[in-house]
Order: sequence, then C-alpha cells, then structure tokens
Amino acid sequence: MRPFEVAPVPPTRLSAPLALLEEALREGEPVPADFIDHLRRAVKAGDLEILAARSGERTLGVAVLAYHLNISSGGQFASIEDLYVSQQARRQGVGRALLRAADERCAERGISYVEVQVEESGAESFYTAMGYDPEPGVRVLSRSLLRRA
Repeated sequence: MRPFEVAPVPPTRLSAPLALLEEALREGEPVPADFIDHLRRAVKAGDLEILAARSGERTLGVAVLAYHLNISSGGQFASIEDLYVSQQARRQGVGRALLRAADERCAERGISYVEVQVEESGAESFYTAMGYDPEPGVRVLSRSLLRRA
C-alpha cells in the first residue's frame, strides 16, 4: 500500500469520509441532508472532529471524535463515535494511525480521557491492544424516542 496521512477534515470537505461511513455503517444509504448540515456545523464549532486517513485522493479510514463537557470532572472528555477502515486497508496500520491522531488532537485540547463503545469482540481486542481498558461496572443503557415526521 502507498503511504498515507491522517488529517482533520474541514467542514467543507466531508463528502468522501461521509461516503465511506455511509457505505460501511448504513449499507450505502446516505444520511439525510439536514443531518449533514448539523454535522458541518458541529465540525465548524469544534464539537466534533472527523479524521481521515488518505492515500492520494483515496480515503482509507475515518475516525469521528465528539468532544463533551463533564461536570463531575470539571473538564472535557472525548468519545470515538465511529472508526472505520476500508477492507482493503485493514491490517496496514491505518486504524492505529487514526487512534494516534485522535490522541494527539485530544492532547492539544487538554483532554485526558477518551472513551469508545464497541459491539463486536474484534473491535474490543483492537482497542485493548491500543491501550484502552474496559470500564468496570459501566453498562450502556439506551432508549429510542419516536421521531415525528
């Protein structure tokens, strides 16, 4: 594989990273246009950051970082909302490079706590190998709210 670089994506250049995530996470179904507007505003405001690993014009992988305020710690923390590496680029250091870039971006903001939720064991072993630890006693609960048309 050719060398690649990881860099933040400006709000005006979200189409290629978003296309990769739509293909992988939404079975190719595009996100709604109003969501893309929210996404651009969040990136522009600095509440969300999208990192892309690219080789030339080809997007190999994407990480989405969300920055949150936390009252109990009196500071910010980050969560990795999505991380995806294309099938062809797996096992070539792209995922590790995305996580290192996420660490660097967090350090620049003075953030010392990063969390990620995983659903599959392969993802858990990847994050564990990268230094992430399971949070003892933490359970994720969710509730679906009906969307009004």
